[in-house]
Amino acid sequence: MIAFLRLIRWQNLLLIIATMALMRFAVIGPVIGKINVVLIEGNAGEIPMTLQFPWFDFVLLVLATVFIAAGGYVINDYFDIKTDLINRGEVIVGTKIPRRKAMMLHSILNIAGVGLGFFISWKIGYFWMGILFLIVTGLLYFYSASYKRQFLVGNLIVALLVAAVPMLVAVYEWPALYRFYAEKAMTIPKVDVVFWWMGGFALFAFLSTLIREVIKDIEDFEGDLAYGRNTIPVVTGDVTARVISVCMIIITIGMLYSAWHFFLSDRITFIYITAAIALPLLATAGFLVFGRDRKHLHLASRLMKVVMTTGILYSVLVKIIITWDLV
Repeated sequence: MIAFLRLIRWQNLLLIIATMALMRFAVIGPVIGKINVVLIEGNAGEIPMTLQFPWFDFVLLVLATVFIAAGGYVINDYFDIKTDLINRGEVIVGTKIPRRKAMMLHSILNIAGVGLGFFISWKIGYFWMGILFLIVTGLLYFYSASYKRQFLVGNLIVALLVAAVPMLVAVYEWPALYRFYAEKAMTIPKVDVVFWWMGGFALFAFLSTLIREVIKDIEDFEGDLAYGRNTIPVVTGDVTARVISVCMIIITIGMLYSAWHFFLSDRITFIYITAAIALPLLATAGFLVFGRDRKHLHLASRLMKVVMTTGILYSVLVKIIITWDLV
């Protein structure tokens, strides 16, 4: 069981679950709650909008996402046996879990995820949207089999898929909102502000994931070089890859403070961004600039995971700020 949990990266799956739950209940719910509508029936006057995507369907959406992500981790380890032996000195697939069982597990997880994806898409009236889940399973397979060996392609695919997680919550909430209020409300309210918020979280997820992927490539330089993978550090060299990572960190910090300046400007967000995101990012840059051994790179990678987590947890602060009108 421990080997299975390690294989599917249970910590990352919990982060996916937390991300989707927080996007729905800590961001989308409070944001639409500030939009008032007048219902056709009843004399209640203006009332705040509420979430309309059924909670059980949302749970199934989360499960579909988790199953497909878990399947992606399994197939990644399946194709990375040789490089992981060099980079980490141990593997799960082929030792603790037979290769055939790993492939069977990958197939089961993908079938379950895609099946749930089509089911949820059918429930909201857009069956064709289930194709998104099918495309993601294909991308994850070919990422492990081929794309991660190509210069920058694999990094971009992973970053885009991670960024898609918060957007997925908004995409599946929107049809339910539109259908309900188009029928029940005097006028159809605009909920584009939801997509702006989700877009902000998605962009941060994309940049932070891309930075971490490049750092992991630097960390795995020896194994990737031995098996001919054209990762950024293999193609450009260790120093250039570190410079690229530091530049992306600077860009991310700049975008965070720009978003705060133009859209929020509250003191609470400024303090949170500085203490929980910007300072860890600067520490990561420090490890990249001054660190010379694998231990420092591993610490930089772990710090980026902390940054990704604190970025998601900002959603809790969003709920507090919106609920108490602190902006």
